[in-house]
Amino acid sequence: MSAFKSDLLNVLSSRGYVHQCTDETALDAAASSGVLTAYIGFDCTAPSLHAGSLLGIMMLRKLQQAGHKPIVLMGGGTTKVGDPSGKEESRQLLGDGDIAANMASIRTVFETFLTFGDGPTDAIMVDNADWLDELNYIAFLRDYGLHFTINRMLSFDSVKLRLEREQPLTFLEFNYMILQAYDFLELNRRHGCRLQMGGSDQWGNIINGIELGRRVDGLDLFGLTCPLLTTSSGAKMGKTASGAVWLNADMTSAYDYWQYWRNTEDKDVGRFLRLFTELDEAGIARLERLEGAELNEAKKVLASQATELAHGRAAAEQAEATARQAFEEGAHAEGLPSIDVPRAELKNGLGLLSALVKAELAASNGEARRFVTGGGARVNDKSVSDHTISLSLDDLTADGVIKLSIGKKKHVLIRPA
Repeated sequence: MSAFKSDLLNVLSSRGYVHQCTDETALDAAASSGVLTAYIGFDCTAPSLHAGSLLGIMMLRKLQQAGHKPIVLMGGGTTKVGDPSGKEESRQLLGDGDIAANMASIRTVFETFLTFGDGPTDAIMVDNADWLDELNYIAFLRDYGLHFTINRMLSFDSVKLRLEREQPLTFLEFNYMILQAYDFLELNRRHGCRLQMGGSDQWGNIINGIELGRRVDGLDLFGLTCPLLTTSSGAKMGKTASGAVWLNADMTSAYDYWQYWRNTEDKDVGRFLRLFTELDEAGIARLERLEGAELNEAKKVLASQATELAHGRAAAEQAEATARQAFEEGAHAEGLPSIDVPRAELKNGLGLLSALVKAELAASNGEARRFVTGGGARVNDKSVSDHTISLSLDDLTADGVIKLSIGKKKHVLIRPA
C-alpha cells in the first residue's frame, strides 16, 4: 500500500530524495489534485554544474515524470550576490559577461534531463535577473525588508557557520536569503509556482520564501529538501582528487564521467542506482545483492545509466566500450582521454613526473613520484618504478601514442603534436 496519495511523493520518498518537507500531508494533497509547479534554483558560478547538482536535477525530472511542471531558475541575479550556504568564505564575484556565458553553457545540460515547451507539464527556464535587476533598493526594502528580522536571519546555519568560525560574512551575502525568498514570491505571481525544492542546506532560505509568500500575498506554499549527499567514506559528491566532475561534456568527457560512477564505493551502489538512474526497484534490488567481483557489474550498470541520462545513449555505450577495451582487453582504446605534447618536447625527453602531471593523472610532481615509487604507474601497460626516467619518441607504440596509467582505471594517451 502506498504511503502517499500522489505519485510524486511516493517516488521521491521511496527512492531517497526526501530529507525535509514543510507539510507532507498538504503537499501530497496538492500533488494528487492537479498539476503542481515547482522550482529549483541554480546559480551561474561556473560554465557547468557538477555532479553534486544532479540530485536537484533528478528531482525536477521525477516531478515532470509524475505529471507536474518544473521550473529551472537560473540565478543570473543571485549569482551577483553569492549564496553563503555551506560556504566558509565569500564566493568570487563575477561580472555580467561571465555570468551570461556561464548561464548559456549550463542551459544545455537540462535539455537532456527535462522536456521543455509550452505544455502544462513542460519545463520552463527562467532567469531571476529578469526581476532582481529591476528592483528599486529603497522600495524593495520598504515592501519586503520589514518581513525579515535580523534575529531570525542570524539563526540560520549559513550565517551561524561563518560567525562561529569568525569568518567574514559580507552584507552583500547577508542579503542573499531575502532575494531567494523574493524569487519564490515572484515565481508564484508569474507562473503559479507553489513548491520550492533544493538541498538541505537551503532549508532556511526556503522557509523564508514560504513565510514571505504567506505574509505578503496570503499564499500557501511548500518546501521540500533532499539530503546533502556524501559517499560512504565521507567524500563530497561530485568531487574527485583531480577536481570537480562536471556535467558538460567539454569539461568532463563522457568517458571520465562514466569512470566516476564506475568507481562508486561498494556501499553506495544501491543508493546511487535509486537516485541517479531510472531502473525499477526490482532491478536495483537484484544488483545491490551482488557481492565481491560481481558487484562490479552493478557499478557498470550504474555508470552506463547515469552517463546515458547526462550525455545520451551513444556516448554511454562508447564510454563503456572504451573502458572494456582498456581494462579487459588491454588495448589502447581510441576513446581514452588524450593530451597533445609537442613532438620537439618528446624528442628532447619529457620527464615521467611532468608527463603524469600534464595528463592530470597526478596533481603535483610529489604525488606523481609517490605513484611511481609505490608501483602504481605504468607506461604502455608496463610497470615503472624509476621516477627519473623520461619519455621520448622511442616510447611511441604502433598506434603512435604513449599510454600512461595510474592504477587499473586511470589512463591517458600522449599524442605527439
